[in-house]
Amino acid sequence: MTLPTLSSQSGALPLLDTDVLRTFVAIAESGSFTRAARQVFRTPSALSMQIKRLEETLGQPLFVREARQVRLTPEGEVLLGYGRRLLKLNEEAVTQFLAPSLEGTVRFGTPDDVGTRILPGVLAQFARSHPAVQVDVIMGRSADMLQRMDAGELDLVLVTAGNPGMEMEATRGDVVHTEPLVWACREGGVAPRRSPLPVALASHGCVWRSAALAALDRAGLPYRIAYTSEHCAGQEAAMLADLAVAPFPLSLVKPPLRKLEQDAGLPPLGDYQVVLIRREGIGSASEALAGHVTDAFRDLRR
Repeated sequence: MTLPTLSSQSGALPLLDTDVLRTFVAIAESGSFTRAARQVFRTPSALSMQIKRLEETLGQPLFVREARQVRLTPEGEVLLGYGRRLLKLNEEAVTQFLAPSLEGTVRFGTPDDVGTRILPGVLAQFARSHPAVQVDVIMGRSADMLQRMDAGELDLVLVTAGNPGMEMEATRGDVVHTEPLVWACREGGVAPRRSPLPVALASHGCVWRSAALAALDRAGLPYRIAYTSEHCAGQEAAMLADLAVAPFPLSLVKPPLRKLEQDAGLPPLGDYQVVLIRREGIGSASEALAGHVTDAFRDLRR
């Protein structure tokens, strides 16, 4: 659905006010005029007037007002995407001219399965906002990333929470992503029907591996570890070849892979979390990159 063409007597399109867009996004994300009012430090009545003028400008209703909440109309959903992008561009433009120029190097560690999902967008946007900062990315196991950070070799690390022996370390940071872990296989493959069940796992110490083995043992299902890989690409290769099933994040299950449903008889695996941990005493450049990483995971959930 697209918004209608707008025009005024002079033939010029009206401009959307950034302050009003910020109000609109706050209401849409909170589902409440009252909660949004606290976020933008205005009264609910002031927000109502802003939204009324915005709806008049666009000639479309943006919210359906219900007893306990408000929800977006189809037109409002379209505007929300535009609004978020416009606010982000506005922030980048202001930062470019008014924010202190950041320089230096940020050393960032991440597991490959986590980093590859957000790094292209994060690095591109961070480079536009802070062109004088060099980012060194190191990929490896979560446990190794933590050890290197504690040794002073890394400034920021992403780790998967729940790894054996890492429960306390994970509490040092902020949970930036939670996602279901599911059993996956090749569409139309025969691997799920083999006995014992062939399983492709990550290397020792990975939360996916420990969750899968614990679930299979609790269920009493016969299985064999057919393939082990330090990177998720190895698990994916085994599934694509129809040689094994594997525990995989739901967002990474893309055709020709498919999620195995509960009727396949495999036990549920639950969720896993991604945690962002900062080394003590990191500088402004590292904090800025941490903000970009957090925003990227928030965008994944939308």
